[in-house]
Amino acid sequence: MTPAQMRAAEAAAFARGISAAGLMEEAGGGIARSIAKFFPRPGRCIVFAGKGHNAGDAFVAARWLGQAGWEIETRLTYPEKELNALTNEKLRECGRSVCAPMARSSSLIVLDGLLGLGAHPPLREPIRSACREINSLGKEGAWVFAIDLPSGLDGDSGATDDDCVVADFTITIGGAKSGLLADSAIDFVGRLEVVPLAELRSDGLPLLQPELAIPESLRGVLPRRKYSAYKNQFGRIGIVAGSRGFTGAAVMCSLGALRAGAGLVELFVPEEIYEIVAAAAAPEVMVKPVKSYVDLLDEPIDVWAVGPGLGQSRADEIRLLICDAPQPMVIDADGLNILAKEIGTLSNVRGPRLLTPHPGEMKRLFPAEKISRAETAIKFCAKYAVTLLLKGSRTIVGEAGRPLSFNTTGNPGMATGGMGDVLTGVCGALLGAKLAPYDAARLGAWLCGRAAELAIFSGEASEESLLPRDVIERLGLAFTDLRTSSR
Repeated sequence: MTPAQMRAAEAAAFARGISAAGLMEEAGGGIARSIAKFFPRPGRCIVFAGKGHNAGDAFVAARWLGQAGWEIETRLTYPEKELNALTNEKLRECGRSVCAPMARSSSLIVLDGLLGLGAHPPLREPIRSACREINSLGKEGAWVFAIDLPSGLDGDSGATDDDCVVADFTITIGGAKSGLLADSAIDFVGRLEVVPLAELRSDGLPLLQPELAIPESLRGVLPRRKYSAYKNQFGRIGIVAGSRGFTGAAVMCSLGALRAGAGLVELFVPEEIYEIVAAAAAPEVMVKPVKSYVDLLDEPIDVWAVGPGLGQSRADEIRLLICDAPQPMVIDADGLNILAKEIGTLSNVRGPRLLTPHPGEMKRLFPAEKISRAETAIKFCAKYAVTLLLKGSRTIVGEAGRPLSFNTTGNPGMATGGMGDVLTGVCGALLGAKLAPYDAARLGAWLCGRAAELAIFSGEASEESLLPRDVIERLGLAFTDLRTSSR
């Protein structure tokens, strides 16, 4: 929503008798739960507070954290007498203390409760100095949580002040503000988390208003398995991947499919690498040598995943498979590069197609003028009847007639080779579970991103050390988290 739409939702809630104090309590509790999602063990929390309701939300969150064992320090930007009355009340309930240093292994987080929706750049003193102090703490290793939006960022446009808070996480209340999704805002917003408030109804928004992929919107996409379930109900996934020097891509794609619930996984590879891949693949994967990719059109496959590590030496055969296979298909990597040379192929495909390009592949597929990622997705999907998963720090899923969906999970540790291969396998498995391509893409991106987060915030990996295998190993935890988050 735009900030104006959010303020209108708040006004409507107040008119129905909902109290500002009640909303603040609910928001602050949700913020505390979101923090615990990433930092389950107590540490130290410094609250930077302005004088409005944004600071009140921060004080409520800090009170909950304090009760959970966190050491809380509050830093007021204005004299206490200048705080909004409700904010002042929440400050007194929170209590203030200057903490003794904790053990070096304890987490230090900073809550940015300086400015709310009504503020716009440029920053003014004393807020500017407070923002600089927050950013200094961030550079020293603190994790910065912005409440609703980073102070210094325009909630409508995403424009930023030179001293805008650089947040690792932004916990937005009720719904994401449009400025948080601007391409230019990504490095200031960081990981985007939503605290839904049922009282803030978004009545009257356009039908195709962009949305966020969060547990509350994804939970119903993947039904629980019936007790009588059997493997053929979850798809025979055919993976066409691998070439000399790129055998790992084929193996990782097949593992992604297995861990995402595929009933059966068949991995089709060129004859010259068959023995290498057969030795490296999981025993649950059926590895099969291929003489001609055209012959695969006769295989009894439910869903195809085409492209990881494939090479382009047999482009004509792959292009024919992409065009003529009637089954749903995920297309990635060299499958996309082959398509890019004859993009008109997409106008004649026989079955549903889910394309998963990274930014470089997208430029080859659709060399448009300099427009935003969101506009690129909209224009591409208007021209071609496919589903698009445009990878990036805020992965976008688009399809004609459906709202753009912005993914919320993930971290910079995923910027390493092989992550896309895992995602291709995961999306293939979700298609095998009879999900629509749009839903498979939204859920697949969320699951892979959440698995990466679980690896890092468990303390078992860092952004530098994270590997695709870490994501594969935690996909099960990500599925569980989807079903239990915020409940």
